Amino acid sequence: MKYFVTGVAGQLGHDVMNELNKRGHVGVGTDLASEYAGIQDDSYVTTAAYVSLDITNKNEVEKTIEKVNPDVIVHCAAWTAVDAAEDEDKQAKVRAINVDGTQNIANAAKKVNAKMVYLSTDYVFDGQGTEPWTPDNKDYAPLNIYGQTKLDGELAVANTLEKYFIVRIAWVFGINGANFIKTMLKLAETHDELTVVSDQIGTPTYTYDLARLLVDMTETDKYGYYHATNEGGYISWADFANEIFKQAGKNVKITPVTTAEYGSSKATRPYNSRLDKSKLVENGFEPLPTWQNALRRYLDILGNRR
Repeated sequence: MKYFVTGVAGQLGHDVMNELNKRGHVGVGTDLASEYAGIQDDSYVTTAAYVSLDITNKNEVEKTIEKVNPDVIVHCAAWTAVDAAEDEDKQAKVRAINVDGTQNIANAAKKVNAKMVYLSTDYVFDGQGTEPWTPDNKDYAPLNIYGQTKLDGELAVANTLEKYFIVRIAWVFGINGANFIKTMLKLAETHDELTVVSDQIGTPTYTYDLARLLVDMTETDKYGYYHATNEGGYISWADFANEIFKQAGKNVKITPVTTAEYGSSKATRPYNSRLDKSKLVENGFEPLPTWQNALRRYLDILGNRR
């Protein structure tokens, strides 16, 4: 099959392109830069086709996707700077990318009759309580601009298409880009003690593993809403930091603090990011490996594991 993948300079788009190559699918990647601007390592398919595209340009999106004529569109591109999204001077841009850009992609997908995968987030919920959120739960109440625009993007896809997969993820990490693990390892170079939030609960998602699942999905017609993070149980950010340093062999003490103690940020974060992933198994999809296993493999790649 032929795939059109947006946001290939990001963590997930990079890994989706590699997964497509492994399976013999044709992948055409796109991002804003005139040339591929992601990590230049042996893992990326440097021979993959690439086109520059501004997803907020409706006419260009339609023209490009009609020309590529893909069977599947995997829409990874998004504004993900959660705090910056709260700035009044950036909110129009955030909406243009996450909502209008997604609508443009969905419209084009409909025109060429392509399946569409839209990556969303736990931030579409209010993060209250302790029960895991189910994929078909419609009790939306985003706490910040980023979450609201991702929810509006979901609705744009669901209201436009019939052949779609809306996949919510959380706490993402991958080779191509910044993430919590890289931040912790960088801080470990200059700190022997760190304070990390302990009352926000969720599960990490390794983009390498997620890419496999997304391609699995697109090879079926089991459309709908899904949640996808690694297995291994629900943890706090402090728990995650402890495991990072344990596996990386770093002697850093983690002091758990509440969100209130840590200090306010521009964007309110959800406390409860537990995502119920049982629908994956119910529909015959292989769950992602445990986050502990994913972390071990990721650190092996980064060269930081004992």
